[in-house]
Amino acid sequence: MIIKPKIRGFVCITTHPVGCDANVRSQIDVVRARPQLKNGPKRALVIGASTGYGLASRISAAFGSNAATVGVFLEREPAENRPATAGWYNSASFEKHAHAAGLAARSLNVDAFSSEAKERVVAAVREIGPVDLVVYSLAAPRRTLANGAAAKSVLKPIGAPYHGKTVDTDRALVTDITIEPASPQEIADTVQVMGGDDWEAWMEVLAGEKLLADGCKSVAYTYVGPKLTWPIYRDGTIGQAKEDLERAGRAIDDRLRAKGGAAYVSVMKAVVTQASSAIPVVPLYISLLFKIMKAKRLHEGCIEQAQRMFETLLYAGKAPTVDDHGRLRLDDWEMRENVQAEVDRIWPRLTTENLNELTDFKGYQEEFLRLFGFGIPGVDYEADVDPVVPFDVAA
Repeated sequence: MIIKPKIRGFVCITTHPVGCDANVRSQIDVVRARPQLKNGPKRALVIGASTGYGLASRISAAFGSNAATVGVFLEREPAENRPATAGWYNSASFEKHAHAAGLAARSLNVDAFSSEAKERVVAAVREIGPVDLVVYSLAAPRRTLANGAAAKSVLKPIGAPYHGKTVDTDRALVTDITIEPASPQEIADTVQVMGGDDWEAWMEVLAGEKLLADGCKSVAYTYVGPKLTWPIYRDGTIGQAKEDLERAGRAIDDRLRAKGGAAYVSVMKAVVTQASSAIPVVPLYISLLFKIMKAKRLHEGCIEQAQRMFETLLYAGKAPTVDDHGRLRLDDWEMRENVQAEVDRIWPRLTTENLNELTDFKGYQEEFLRLFGFGIPGVDYEADVDPVVPFDVAA
């Protein structure tokens, strides 16, 4: 097949296996360019390991510390006439490069919320031994509950409609948007899907099976962002879920510290991911943020963020600095006063006509396409490629 990008809304429905491999290799190169971690993780479990911060965490653990890894994700397999989802190709690429480097790596393609996933992971972790790092980086849109009902997450404000500006990424149009507030049931469902309940369940299963090493660390990810995003994010349904994630983090931390470990929620910077591209306002904000941070030489992607977290906070040889809520802050460069002052100055002026002048919308689009393996230098997108890329994944 000759595979070209086909974009529908905030999703690219095609993916390029060679491009995804090149993207993973470039992230591995970032980590390999840094010194190996001292006292870094040796056996890591990453839940939500196929894209974004989960993939970056797995790469950082494996190639920054020679860690054996188990990755859990739910991705669509390829067929002869249809590419797989990007996470499938990312994970296949990760395993190929990990095995070439002599690193143990096992992947499970299974619904991470399910009891089946936990049973399969227990068996996989037993093969490598108790883990000293658990990364929870799940960003699923829905969850099947124990009673068979489906809970779906929504991106909505709470209490009052949200009025603001956003960008139509397909047509490069800055438009006004109104989003109606969530119902109580939508809020509860979003917390069920995106909150901390499942992170706690994973840690309880691993502890019960004696598969958490003494000194084990666990980390989950969140976002805070500037006040202009709060109505739709931090003060909205996702924010409610993230508060529950932080609650779970404190409970897990209490248990891990009894055996010399710790749990953290890490606040990351705004980056282009499949999840962030779905949030109204955020793509426009990211486009502006990229322009400002690149000019100040502060720009980072997922892999740079994950690697910096491992090197300077989790495995720096001392207790990491945390904020007043006990969180790690990898958004520190994004939230610098001189960065946010520029955001506040330019944001009210943004229009369709000046979008490309005042923001790095082009850079946003390029990063978005990279998620799916497109627009990567050195890849021949006119060549026939086989979309079927098998690897030893437990289905």
